[in-house]
Amino acid sequence: MKILLTGGAGFIGSHVADRLIEGGHDVYIVDDLSNGKIENLNEEAKFIRADIRDRERMEEIFEEVKPEIVNHHAAQISVQKSVEKPLYDAEVNVLGSLNLIDLSVKHGVKRFVYISSGGAVYGDPLYLPCDEKHPVNPLSPYGASKHAVEHYLYLYHVNYGLDYVVLRYSNIFGPRQDPFGEAGVVAIFTVRMLKGQDVHIFGDGYQERDFLYVRDVAEANLLAQEADIRLEDPLDPVFNLGTGRGTNVREIYQALAGITGYKKAPVFKERRPGEVYKISLNAEKAASVLGWRPKTTLIDGMKETVEWFKKKIG
Repeated sequence: MKILLTGGAGFIGSHVADRLIEGGHDVYIVDDLSNGKIENLNEEAKFIRADIRDRERMEEIFEEVKPEIVNHHAAQISVQKSVEKPLYDAEVNVLGSLNLIDLSVKHGVKRFVYISSGGAVYGDPLYLPCDEKHPVNPLSPYGASKHAVEHYLYLYHVNYGLDYVVLRYSNIFGPRQDPFGEAGVVAIFTVRMLKGQDVHIFGDGYQERDFLYVRDVAEANLLAQEADIRLEDPLDPVFNLGTGRGTNVREIYQALAGITGYKKAPVFKERRPGEVYKISLNAEKAASVLGWRPKTTLIDGMKETVEWFKKKIG
């Protein structure tokens, strides 16, 4: 199938592109390279540099590519940036997404695969692990913007017949992740440890995240675009992707220190606003409907990530 993959030069999107191409699909990547990198691009994909907010340019791309599937990974991904610049966050994540949704209906796209955030939309959990029915109470503009698009997808289904799937990601880690941003604790710790630099922990270090290896996420995307999914209720096409287990930042630090041979103590700093303290996701629905389960253990994923960064750093 012809797949239009936004954000396909980014950390997660590039792994999704690899898996879709392995699956025999024809992948067209749209990325403005604000976060993505040319070196992440799969050579077999067709790359188009464009901003998803640009209506005229995206119209041209839809007319040229005639995609059967739209897989939407492009986003403003920083919780902290969303707190600092909520209007920009909404412009990219809500208006940019709405642009793609509207064009997908106009051009007869068969399915729209949307990437939401299981780590940010639920807010402070009432119970763990969170399933898809958990109340949605985001603590950051990022979480709010990601969830808002889920409502647009449902109303476009009801009013215009758009077929769609929502994947709510937990905390994804692995090769190609940016080690210089504020997200991606495994990548950030790994690079700082390999370089012998101080490692910073924000808050007390007992905050928990559900860490999921990026190649397992890529597999879920392949399954999601092909699965038979009913659309009778707003939650029917919504799937959490996670392991169901929370791991705290201190444990991540200790595991990576062991893998890298790092000897320094961590440096503790003030907790950052807008961040959930503990989160893990129940992904049993993805297992039963999509046939997906994570295959990579946390420690194996961290070892692969460290090896990748070792080669990159030299």
